[in-house]
Amino acid sequence: MTGTHIIGDWGTSRLRLFRISDGHIVARRDGPGIGKVGQGAEQALAETIAPLMADGAPDEIALCGMIGARDIWVEAPYADCPATMDDWRAAAVRFDWRGVPLSIMAGLACVGSDRIADVMRDEETQIFGAFRLHPQLGQGRRLIVLPGTHNKWVLVEDGRILSFRTMPTGELFALLRDQSVLGPKDMSGDAVQQQAGFTEGLARAGDGRLLASLFAARSMRLRAGRSSDWAAGYLSGLLIGCEVREAMALLPAEQDVTLIGDGRLSDLYGQALGAMGVVSRRLDGEVCALAGLGFVETE
Repeated sequence: MTGTHIIGDWGTSRLRLFRISDGHIVARRDGPGIGKVGQGAEQALAETIAPLMADGAPDEIALCGMIGARDIWVEAPYADCPATMDDWRAAAVRFDWRGVPLSIMAGLACVGSDRIADVMRDEETQIFGAFRLHPQLGQGRRLIVLPGTHNKWVLVEDGRILSFRTMPTGELFALLRDQSVLGPKDMSGDAVQQQAGFTEGLARAGDGRLLASLFAARSMRLRAGRSSDWAAGYLSGLLIGCEVREAMALLPAEQDVTLIGDGRLSDLYGQALGAMGVVSRRLDGEVCALAGLGFVETE
């Protein structure tokens, strides 16, 4: 990546902007996510990007993520799967913003074999970035998992994204934790207790009875002396364990699974996959997103 560019990953929870000059990150700014700014996205961008523009306008600005969603600012379309990186890039929306060329990257859409439609925005950037960073991922048929609020289980083959399925496990966990009687409200942050609960939740998930096992997050606190931290870990382990079993039945792995995303969350999914005897490797989501937008760190 030669010249000067500003690239950004703008999701529901946060905005990350990077100024790139001759192949190096020279500055970074973080800002509010789309979930907080809504239709005030353009103003939020202007405020967050201003310090990165102080040394002069870039040659181009490129943004991926929820910024391209409908009714936010400028809608970017969905490219249909199967899709290559070239297909995805060709579907981007490009326009002039305050004298600078700006691109909003497209999302991807697919229809599963069960005729369920699905969409993604942002995760495709990370996947195509992973192909650039690790060319072997673009060879043969593979399963890539991107843990988050709405987890994506993605089948890829020879550099194309074939299809995917969204599992809203992170959102369900947050709802149960924060807005139901199952969720503990007085956690102390005891990592040992959380891990113990997570391990037990994974074991319960192996029984295949999600609804029958959920209430234990409350009853085991009331009657078996379990802590609030244990209960939070239990909910997480139960939900993730059930998700992994359901998703693996829908999209069976060929040999192993690549996890792309936050390190801590990827570790939890790695544990759940390992409990099923599935080997996983982990890649950093931010690094992959930057590569998908055209930046690869140079020495």
